[in-house]
Amino acid sequence: MHRTIFTTPVVNTLLRRFSLAFLRWRGWTVSGSLPTEHPKCVLIAAPHTSNWDLPYTLMVAFALRLNVYWMGKQQIFRWPFGPVMRWLGGISVNREQSSNLVAASAAALVAADGPVQLIVPPEGTRSKTRYWKTGFYWIAHTAKMPIVMAYMDYERKLSGLGPTFVPSGDIEADMVKIKAFYAQFKGKNASQFDHQ
Repeated sequence: MHRTIFTTPVVNTLLRRFSLAFLRWRGWTVSGSLPTEHPKCVLIAAPHTSNWDLPYTLMVAFALRLNVYWMGKQQIFRWPFGPVMRWLGGISVNREQSSNLVAASAAALVAADGPVQLIVPPEGTRSKTRYWKTGFYWIAHTAKMPIVMAYMDYERKLSGLGPTFVPSGDIEADMVKIKAFYAQFKGKNASQFDHQ
């Protein structure tokens, strides 16, 4: 995994202080913690309905002392923003090309030194979508790592880490349970999030 803002010592400390102060000022409550027995995991990022999700997610990650990487469409990694996006923990994804993203992501997680959390938004887009993409599930299953259900509720200004979920391999049954947890949360553009 490449060097990020989360692994840059002085910057990390300063941005953690800023993040805690900003979130408190805006009235957000951040709760939960990474399970100590699972320093490597996949984080679901839902609901994902706005461009504001990225800065808030990064601030919550600083507040919770996470070492996150996140997947984003390749267009946001074009010059001149690419180096900055990668430093923020971004990993470019080409949605139009068939590739072995699941296997590569799982292998990178297993090979990474120290704690690392891979954030994957299951909707795969900020637009309204009826069906969640299942990459996050198969990455965790392939890497034999748990899924931590991270959430952001703009209505109640709550964000953090929810329960840990271990994929069984029965994706249909597991997705019912995962989506049931997210039914309680509202994204910034709540009408675009479908937890069914």
